[in-house]
Amino acid sequence: METGHRLESDSFGEIEVPADKYYGANTARACINFDIGGPLQRMPAAKEVTDGKLDDHFPLVVWQTGSGTQTNMNVNEVISNRAIEIMGGTLGSKKPVHPNDHVNMSQSSNDSFPTVMHIAAKCEEFKDIVKIGRTHTQDAVPLTLGQEFSAYVQQLAYGIKRVQATLPRLYELAAGGTAVGTGINTKVGFAEKVAKKVADYTDLPYVTAENKFEALAAHDAMVEVHGSLNVIACSLMKIANDMRFLASGPRCGLGELILPENEPGSSIMPGKVNPTQCEAITMVAAQVMGNQVAVTVGGSNGHFELNVFKPMIVKNVLQSSRLIGDACVSFAKHCVDGIKADRKRVQKLVNDSLMLVTALNPYIGYDNAAKIAKLAHEEGTTLKQAAIKLEILTEEQFDKWIQPTDMLAPK
Repeated sequence: METGHRLESDSFGEIEVPADKYYGANTARACINFDIGGPLQRMPAAKEVTDGKLDDHFPLVVWQTGSGTQTNMNVNEVISNRAIEIMGGTLGSKKPVHPNDHVNMSQSSNDSFPTVMHIAAKCEEFKDIVKIGRTHTQDAVPLTLGQEFSAYVQQLAYGIKRVQATLPRLYELAAGGTAVGTGINTKVGFAEKVAKKVADYTDLPYVTAENKFEALAAHDAMVEVHGSLNVIACSLMKIANDMRFLASGPRCGLGELILPENEPGSSIMPGKVNPTQCEAITMVAAQVMGNQVAVTVGGSNGHFELNVFKPMIVKNVLQSSRLIGDACVSFAKHCVDGIKADRKRVQKLVNDSLMLVTALNPYIGYDNAAKIAKLAHEEGTTLKQAAIKLEILTEEQFDKWIQPTDMLAPK
């Protein structure tokens, strides 16, 4: 083995990995198998990651398995080894945080990649479109459409990670506790054998519950999992509502986004097209929120040695999981993929906004800036016209200091 490397193994055997890298065997092997395009072709990676602190640990290029499996495992390995390092362990040991068993638990590149792809692609596509922001549903200072969409990506990424973090508790089985948790009428080892059989059959890490009394009397794990689904439902509700409001129109609304026209929207108004995918996913979100109330009530009613709300709890958890999954696929395919920006409309609204005056605060102060905005609003003029009329600014000063593209980040 060369100096500066460590040996790691995957299902294909041992392979050398640079000693100073967080990635592991899967990534090292992919570096060999997909040496295409060089550093400029590297996959865009993910908080220490998005901050650029771990860029050197993501060497893989775009040209790899079509599902993105290698990059998925690259992320898993980096997160695993970084967590191991933080906990004082040895890089590459896969203990106590395993890249597959823990980081990758209950996900696949087949679903994680398209989930992020659909919205992240819009962040890139819309990164240069400067639009007006809105707070309290009123005009605010500018941002880019890409920045607006980046919030949606972060919301969903957080929700997905939260669900993954709650799943391990569901692998604890109550089998063997019998009537009240004592295990009466079973033999020593029965519970463990049942869990082993289930684990072997499903290829999932099921184990016997450490405390059978808790496993029968309470279903906090199910409540926790559904709580994570509820977080995703809240995110989806906000995202879909934003999109349909931004697309309202086509003539008399905000009209900044153009949603795909999938079907006729009215039986009486010819030519009307509605944001039906947004409506569908917000209804799903509402149902999941309702299910959350029911699961919460059910979970809180574990009287003495047995919770007797089991059928309702499991029905709601399974229904919410299925609804969110199906709705997200439909929303991505039939809405997000086809979203376009009406650049002319976006630019007009930016130019018409009174809140561009915020950029003048450092130069003329809040009170003078407010006078300009109020006069422009009262008289229906532009900010520039109002500023010149009030003799607070010259035309040259206004043009120099009011630049929407300079208002997108800290100075």
